[in-house]
Amino acid sequence: MSYIEIRNIFKIFGSDPKTALEMAKGGADKDEILAKAGHTVGLHDVSLSIEQGETFVVMGLSGSGKSTLIRHLNRLIDPTAGHVMFGGEDILAMDIPTLNAFRRKRLGMVFQRFGLLPHRNVMDNVAYGLEIQGVDRKTRQASASKWIERVGLAGYESKFPDQLSGGMQQRVGLARALATDPEVLLMDEAFSALDPLIRSDMQDELMKLQAELHKTIVFITHDLDEALKLGDRIAILKDGKLVQVGRPEEIILHPADAYVKAFTRDVNRGRVLRARSIMQPTDQSPPHSDALCTVNEDDRLEDILPIALSTSSPIIVKNTANGIVGLIDKHRIIEIIAPQSN
Repeated sequence: MSYIEIRNIFKIFGSDPKTALEMAKGGADKDEILAKAGHTVGLHDVSLSIEQGETFVVMGLSGSGKSTLIRHLNRLIDPTAGHVMFGGEDILAMDIPTLNAFRRKRLGMVFQRFGLLPHRNVMDNVAYGLEIQGVDRKTRQASASKWIERVGLAGYESKFPDQLSGGMQQRVGLARALATDPEVLLMDEAFSALDPLIRSDMQDELMKLQAELHKTIVFITHDLDEALKLGDRIAILKDGKLVQVGRPEEIILHPADAYVKAFTRDVNRGRVLRARSIMQPTDQSPPHSDALCTVNEDDRLEDILPIALSTSSPIIVKNTANGIVGLIDKHRIIEIIAPQSN
């Protein structure tokens, strides 16, 4: 069993959700249920499995149900039907004291609009979750100091939120979420309010921290480029329904339908796809391999392309242990990177 299991979740907003639920289970779509019953379908039979330690991105356009989904994970809302499991435990069965303890100790939340307390300085904002847990002041300030430094804000401990830029405020929010050492980070459009350059910096910061911490991260976004950059796996929602789940390269190379294909049409494939995505697997050295070029399986295609253009021979792909894992033909690289005509 995966660490987080979302099983057959329906969420219907309205005065009589049970009646609308039967319509949904009978095959009615979002528009039909709104027209006939006056109810809004937030999620329609969504099931997902999220592994411990992975960055799992949920994306879709406005109204797709992505923010509704993440609110089920901290049980800010309950589903009309379905189950949400953490480590085999159904959080929908928790009473209020147990649920509050679960939220305080096992979940960290990073918000789109930062969610900082304006009357508290950086130190006290970062330490707030530990204060709620009843941790003594000396211990919580020591932990807060560590995370303030880790997110690059050492020296700003006594500053207040209105004295910080948007990017700095979001770094405070990230440090606050990490200070309680949660098992799971829930990030709802966490970087979408930031300017593009600051947003990219925050994405890089999150990736750097994740490489060290291996937290389970559920990240909500409407931006495919952000999803492809951050996600170990990506789930795409449309009108409350799950359209596709897969690794970034699977989403790009094998879109499930026209909706996903439209999302991926303008993606810079060279920046996203890696050697392992397109290689022909093998563990054998080709003849005269000493003269062949080699690349790492994690190298991006945009970095491999100049090598490919300089040779007419296959390129050897190696893993981190320096073992041969595949071969790439340069024509395959050009075929994949070239814009698709249909």
